[in-house]
Amino acid sequence: MPHIDYQRLEALTPTVHAAFKNARPYAHVAIDGFLTPAAYQAVLAALPAPREGERSSDYVFAKNKFENPIFDEAAPVLSELRQELVGARFQAFLQALYGKAVFVDADFVGGGLHQGGAGSYLDMHADFSRHPKHREWVRELNILLYLNEGYDEAWGGHLEMHNADDDGKGRVAPVGNRMVIMLTKGHTLHGYKTIHFPPGRMRTSIAAYAYTEDHDFESTPDRSTLWRPDDGNVAKRALASVAPTLVAVKRKFFGSSTAKRAERKDS
Repeated sequence: MPHIDYQRLEALTPTVHAAFKNARPYAHVAIDGFLTPAAYQAVLAALPAPREGERSSDYVFAKNKFENPIFDEAAPVLSELRQELVGARFQAFLQALYGKAVFVDADFVGGGLHQGGAGSYLDMHADFSRHPKHREWVRELNILLYLNEGYDEAWGGHLEMHNADDDGKGRVAPVGNRMVIMLTKGHTLHGYKTIHFPPGRMRTSIAAYAYTEDHDFESTPDRSTLWRPDDGNVAKRALASVAPTLVAVKRKFFGSSTAKRAERKDS
Protein backbone atom coordinates (compact mmCIF):
# COMPACT_ATOMS: atom_id res chain seq x y z
CA MET A 1 0.00 0.00 0.00
CA PRO A 2 1.28 3.52 -0.80
CA HIS A 3 2.35 5.71 2.09
CA ILE A 4 1.35 8.91 0.25
CA ASP A 5 -2.43 9.37 0.28
CA TYR A 6 -2.64 9.45 -3.51
CA GLN A 7 -6.41 9.05 -3.66
CA ARG A 8 -6.87 12.28 -1.74
CA LEU A 9 -3.88 14.02 -3.33
CA GLU A 10 -4.91 13.36 -6.91
CA ALA A 11 -8.50 14.40 -6.21
CA LEU A 12 -7.15 17.74 -4.99
CA THR A 13 -4.97 18.34 -8.07
CA PRO A 14 -7.14 21.01 -9.77
CA THR A 15 -7.60 22.84 -6.46
CA VAL A 16 -3.95 22.82 -5.42
CA HIS A 17 -2.83 23.79 -8.94
CA ALA A 18 -4.90 26.98 -8.70
CA ALA A 19 -3.81 27.60 -5.10
CA PHE A 20 -0.14 27.16 -6.02
CA LYS A 21 -0.35 29.46 -9.02
CA ASN A 22 -2.19 32.25 -7.19
CA ALA A 23 -0.42 32.08 -3.82
CA ARG A 24 1.38 35.00 -2.27
CA PRO A 25 4.08 36.08 -1.59
CA TYR A 26 5.10 33.60 -4.33
CA ALA A 27 3.86 30.30 -5.71
CA HIS A 28 3.38 27.65 -3.03
CA VAL A 29 0.78 25.34 -1.58
CA ALA A 30 0.30 23.57 1.77
CA ILE A 31 -1.39 20.15 1.72
CA ASP A 32 -2.45 18.60 5.02
CA GLY A 33 -2.78 14.83 5.46
CA PHE A 34 -0.13 14.10 2.83
CA LEU A 35 0.65 10.63 4.18
CA THR A 36 -1.99 8.12 5.17
CA PRO A 37 -2.56 8.16 8.95
CA ALA A 38 -0.89 4.75 9.40
CA ALA A 39 2.11 5.73 7.27
CA TYR A 40 2.52 9.02 9.11
CA GLN A 41 2.68 7.26 12.47
CA ALA A 42 5.09 4.65 11.09
CA VAL A 43 7.40 7.37 9.73
CA LEU A 44 7.37 9.21 13.07
CA ALA A 45 8.32 6.03 14.89
CA ALA A 46 11.18 5.32 12.48
CA LEU A 47 12.90 8.72 12.56
CA PRO A 48 16.57 8.38 13.58
CA ALA A 49 18.25 10.73 16.02
CA PRO A 50 20.69 13.16 14.39
CA ARG A 51 24.42 12.53 14.51
CA GLU A 52 27.14 15.14 14.89
CA GLY A 53 28.45 14.46 11.38
CA GLU A 54 25.07 15.53 9.98
CA ARG A 55 25.30 19.07 11.31
CA SER A 56 24.58 21.65 8.59
CA SER A 57 27.63 23.14 6.87
CA ASP A 58 25.86 26.53 6.84
CA TYR A 59 27.50 27.29 10.17
CA VAL A 60 27.06 31.05 10.11
CA PHE A 61 23.54 31.17 8.70
CA ALA A 62 21.99 28.24 10.56
CA LYS A 63 22.09 27.06 14.16
CA ASN A 64 21.78 23.53 15.55
CA LYS A 65 20.44 22.17 12.26
CA PHE A 66 21.10 18.64 11.02
CA GLU A 67 20.74 17.24 7.49
CA ASN A 68 20.68 13.57 6.51
CA PRO A 69 20.17 12.92 2.77
CA ILE A 70 20.55 9.15 3.30
CA PHE A 71 17.68 9.02 5.82
CA ASP A 72 16.10 6.07 4.04
CA GLU A 73 18.73 3.68 5.39
CA ALA A 74 17.34 4.04 8.92
CA ALA A 75 14.17 1.97 8.40
CA PRO A 76 12.18 0.18 5.67
CA VAL A 77 9.27 2.63 5.91
CA LEU A 78 11.65 5.54 5.21
CA SER A 79 13.12 3.68 2.24
CA GLU A 80 9.61 3.07 0.90
CA LEU A 81 8.69 6.74 1.36
CA ARG A 82 11.84 7.80 -0.48
CA GLN A 83 10.93 5.57 -3.41
CA GLU A 84 7.46 7.13 -3.58
CA LEU A 85 8.84 10.68 -3.51
CA VAL A 86 11.08 9.96 -6.51
CA GLY A 87 8.54 7.72 -8.23
CA ALA A 88 6.46 8.27 -11.35
CA ARG A 89 3.13 8.79 -9.61
CA PHE A 90 4.29 11.63 -7.39
CA GLN A 91 6.23 13.09 -10.32
CA ALA A 92 3.00 13.15 -12.34
CA PHE A 93 1.31 15.06 -9.52
CA LEU A 94 4.14 17.62 -9.38
CA GLN A 95 3.98 18.13 -13.13
CA ALA A 96 0.22 18.69 -12.99
CA LEU A 97 0.71 21.14 -10.13
CA TYR A 98 3.57 23.09 -11.68
CA GLY A 99 2.93 22.70 -15.40
CA LYS A 100 6.49 21.63 -16.21
CA ALA A 101 8.21 18.27 -16.68
CA VAL A 102 9.97 18.19 -13.32
CA PHE A 103 11.65 15.26 -11.58
CA VAL A 104 12.82 14.75 -8.00
CA ASP A 105 16.54 14.36 -7.26
CA ALA A 106 16.87 10.73 -6.16
CA ASP A 107 20.04 11.54 -4.18
CA PHE A 108 18.31 14.21 -2.07
CA VAL A 109 21.38 16.47 -2.36
CA GLY A 110 20.85 19.25 0.18
CA GLY A 111 17.67 17.53 1.30
CA GLY A 112 16.60 14.43 3.16
CA LEU A 113 15.81 14.44 6.87
CA HIS A 114 16.19 17.94 8.35
CA GLN A 115 16.11 18.34 12.13
CA GLY A 116 16.49 21.52 14.16
CA GLY A 117 17.48 21.22 17.81
CA ALA A 118 17.19 23.66 20.71
CA GLY A 119 17.37 27.27 19.54
CA SER A 120 17.69 26.27 15.90
CA TYR A 121 17.15 28.80 13.13
CA LEU A 122 17.78 29.12 9.40
CA ASP A 123 18.45 32.56 7.96
CA MET A 124 16.48 33.81 4.99
CA HIS A 125 17.94 32.65 1.69
CA ALA A 126 17.30 31.76 -1.94
CA ASP A 127 18.44 28.24 -2.82
CA PHE A 128 21.19 27.30 -5.25
CA SER A 129 20.04 27.52 -8.86
CA ARG A 130 21.53 24.32 -10.34
CA HIS A 131 22.32 20.91 -8.92
CA PRO A 132 25.88 20.73 -7.51
CA LYS A 133 26.67 17.52 -9.43
CA HIS A 134 24.39 17.78 -12.47
CA ARG A 135 24.79 21.36 -13.63
CA GLU A 136 22.27 20.85 -16.43
CA TRP A 137 19.54 20.45 -13.78
CA VAL A 138 17.71 23.65 -12.81
CA ARG A 139 16.08 23.69 -9.38
CA GLU A 140 12.36 24.44 -9.61
CA LEU A 141 10.49 23.27 -6.50
CA ASN A 142 11.14 22.63 -2.82
CA ILE A 143 9.07 19.77 -1.38
CA LEU A 144 8.84 19.87 2.42
CA LEU A 145 7.05 17.21 4.48
CA TYR A 146 6.71 18.35 8.09
CA LEU A 147 6.81 15.72 10.83
CA ASN A 148 6.03 17.74 13.94
CA GLU A 149 3.32 15.75 15.73
CA GLY A 150 1.11 17.79 18.08
CA TYR A 151 2.63 21.05 16.83
CA ASP A 152 1.74 24.19 18.81
CA GLU A 153 2.02 27.69 17.34
CA ALA A 154 3.95 28.75 20.43
CA TRP A 155 6.82 26.52 19.33
CA GLY A 156 7.55 28.79 16.36
CA GLY A 157 9.63 27.48 13.48
CA HIS A 158 7.20 28.70 10.82
CA LEU A 159 8.39 28.60 7.22
CA GLU A 160 8.92 32.32 6.62
CA MET A 161 8.58 33.47 3.00
CA HIS A 162 9.69 36.78 1.51
CA ASN A 163 9.43 37.80 -2.12
CA ALA A 164 12.58 39.80 -2.85
CA ASP A 165 11.00 41.34 -5.96
CA ASP A 166 7.96 42.98 -4.36
CA ASP A 167 8.67 42.67 -0.61
CA GLY A 168 5.62 40.46 -0.06
CA LYS A 169 5.76 38.21 3.00
CA GLY A 170 3.99 35.12 4.28
CA ARG A 171 4.42 32.15 6.60
CA VAL A 172 3.30 28.55 7.00
CA ALA A 173 3.25 26.62 10.27
CA PRO A 174 5.24 23.33 10.20
CA VAL A 175 2.25 21.20 11.21
CA GLY A 176 2.72 17.43 11.30
CA ASN A 177 1.86 15.60 8.05
CA ARG A 178 1.70 18.88 6.14
CA MET A 179 3.38 18.98 2.74
CA VAL A 180 4.54 22.36 1.43
CA ILE A 181 5.52 22.65 -2.22
CA MET A 182 7.06 25.99 -3.13
CA LEU A 183 8.74 27.65 -6.07
CA THR A 184 12.47 28.11 -5.58
CA LYS A 185 14.11 30.90 -7.58
CA GLY A 186 16.29 33.92 -6.90
CA HIS A 187 13.43 35.95 -5.43
CA THR A 188 11.87 33.22 -3.25
CA LEU A 189 13.57 33.94 0.07
CA HIS A 190 12.69 31.59 2.91
CA GLY A 191 13.92 30.33 6.29
CA TYR A 192 12.73 29.98 9.88
CA LYS A 193 13.26 31.99 13.04
CA THR A 194 14.63 30.68 16.33
CA ILE A 195 12.46 27.79 17.51
CA HIS A 196 11.04 27.15 20.98
CA PHE A 197 10.13 23.48 20.75
CA PRO A 198 9.70 21.55 24.03
CA PRO A 199 12.82 19.90 25.49
CA GLY A 200 13.68 16.78 23.54
CA ARG A 201 11.61 17.79 20.51
CA MET A 202 13.13 18.85 17.18
CA ARG A 203 11.73 20.79 14.26
CA THR A 204 11.60 17.94 11.76
CA SER A 205 10.95 17.65 8.04
CA ILE A 206 11.86 15.61 5.00
CA ALA A 207 12.98 17.82 2.12
CA ALA A 208 13.13 16.88 -1.56
CA TYR A 209 13.90 19.06 -4.57
CA ALA A 210 12.45 18.95 -8.07
CA TYR A 211 14.37 19.95 -11.20
CA THR A 212 14.03 20.47 -14.93
CA GLU A 213 16.81 19.85 -17.42
CA ASP A 214 18.09 23.04 -19.01
CA HIS A 215 21.41 23.70 -20.77
CA ASP A 216 20.86 27.45 -21.16
CA PHE A 217 23.45 28.61 -18.65
CA GLU A 218 23.11 32.23 -19.70
CA SER A 219 19.42 32.50 -18.81
CA THR A 220 19.88 30.49 -15.60
CA PRO A 221 23.44 30.92 -14.34
CA ASP A 222 24.89 28.41 -11.91
CA ARG A 223 25.05 30.03 -8.46
CA SER A 224 25.16 28.88 -4.88
CA THR A 225 22.72 29.79 -2.10
CA LEU A 226 22.06 33.52 -1.68
CA TRP A 227 21.86 34.46 2.00
CA ARG A 228 19.76 37.42 3.15
CA PRO A 229 19.88 37.40 6.98
CA ASP A 230 17.41 39.81 8.54
CA ASP A 231 18.63 39.79 12.15
CA GLY A 232 20.63 43.02 11.89
CA ASN A 233 24.01 41.32 12.31
CA VAL A 234 26.35 43.53 10.26
CA ALA A 235 29.17 40.98 10.08
CA LYS A 236 26.79 38.25 8.96
CA ARG A 237 25.34 40.49 6.26
CA ALA A 238 28.83 41.30 5.02
CA LEU A 239 29.69 37.62 4.82
CA ALA A 240 26.44 36.91 3.00
CA SER A 241 27.39 39.40 0.28
CA VAL A 242 30.60 37.51 -0.56
CA ALA A 243 29.42 33.97 0.23
CA PRO A 244 28.63 32.99 -3.40
CA THR A 245 32.18 33.93 -4.46
CA LEU A 246 33.72 32.04 -1.57
CA VAL A 247 31.59 28.96 -2.29
CA ALA A 248 32.53 29.05 -5.98
CA VAL A 249 36.24 29.07 -5.11
CA LYS A 250 35.81 26.29 -2.55
CA ARG A 251 33.80 24.17 -5.00
CA LYS A 252 36.45 24.61 -7.71
CA PHE A 253 39.23 23.18 -5.57
CA PHE A 254 37.41 20.84 -3.18
CA GLY A 255 34.07 20.03 -4.81
CA SER A 256 30.63 20.39 -3.23
CA SER A 257 30.40 19.30 0.41
CA THR A 258 26.60 19.18 0.02
CA ALA A 259 26.90 16.68 -2.83
CA LYS A 260 29.53 14.62 -1.01
CA ARG A 261 27.24 14.24 1.99
CA ALA A 262 24.65 12.55 -0.23
CA GLU A 263 27.08 9.99 -1.65
CA ARG A 264 26.18 6.40 -0.81
CA LYS A 265 28.63 3.68 0.08
CA ASP A 266 27.40 1.43 -2.72
CA SER A 267 27.52 4.13 -5.42
